[in-house]
Amino acid sequence: MKITYNIQDIVPYINWVYFYYAWGVHNQSDVEKSKLRKEAEAALKKIDGKYHCFALFDIFDAYSKGDDIIIKISDDNLVTLPFLRQQQPGSEFLCLSDFISPFDVPLTSKIALFSTTVSHGIETDFDADPYGKMMMQLLADRLAEATAERMHEEVRKNYWGYAPNENLTMEELHMERFQGIRPAVGYPSLPDTSFNFLIDSVLNMRDIGIRLTESGAMKPHASVSGLMISHPKARYFTIGKIGEDQLVDYSRRRGLPVEVCRKFLAANL
Repeated sequence: MKITYNIQDIVPYINWVYFYYAWGVHNQSDVEKSKLRKEAEAALKKIDGKYHCFALFDIFDAYSKGDDIIIKISDDNLVTLPFLRQQQPGSEFLCLSDFISPFDVPLTSKIALFSTTVSHGIETDFDADPYGKMMMQLLADRLAEATAERMHEEVRKNYWGYAPNENLTMEELHMERFQGIRPAVGYPSLPDTSFNFLIDSVLNMRDIGIRLTESGAMKPHASVSGLMISHPKARYFTIGKIGEDQLVDYSRRRGLPVEVCRKFLAANL
């Protein structure tokens, strides 16, 4: 499913706290923050209609097998998504596959893959104005995240429909009071950016203008990708450091040489 949003449809979902942090004014007065927000909102109004936000997602039947999640693309096409597990003493030894029913349990789980982005021009069309360029780059990041927020809400209530009666305020959405989680690639529970190659193989991110670098980083930079999991007890966690044993096992499950995975997971070794 591909969705195109007008910018003004996404603005209400922006978490301005992160915008203030990115701009470096999070410790300044509310007056200064309000002034900056008004300026940012005015800039967004000016580009509304010329640029857009995009979401791409699909929902699949799935089951877990160890630290893998297997998704059913069709009756004869199963895709394996390998994940990492917490390994440090004192952790709960969690893995994202823990929130999907095992293959030998007669329950059908589902999982969704997604990516969101903005029109490429938001990042490239303001080079002649350094201040405007910085403003637009920071707003582009916020728009991509806000698009994921809006999309996820629609998935929960309509497309997947596991929470049709959800009625949360924007503050509650930003505090992640909804059922399930939306772990993003590159974040603590899904740190391997090369996981984007797996998502791309299923969704074809180019349909919304995203291309991947050799390391799996997304272009435009203002893009988000990841999973949507509905389990009511699902929660976020940090993988942290892993040992050589898990690195070897993960490379086997990814079907990649150990040294390639070592490069992708350098921060976790």
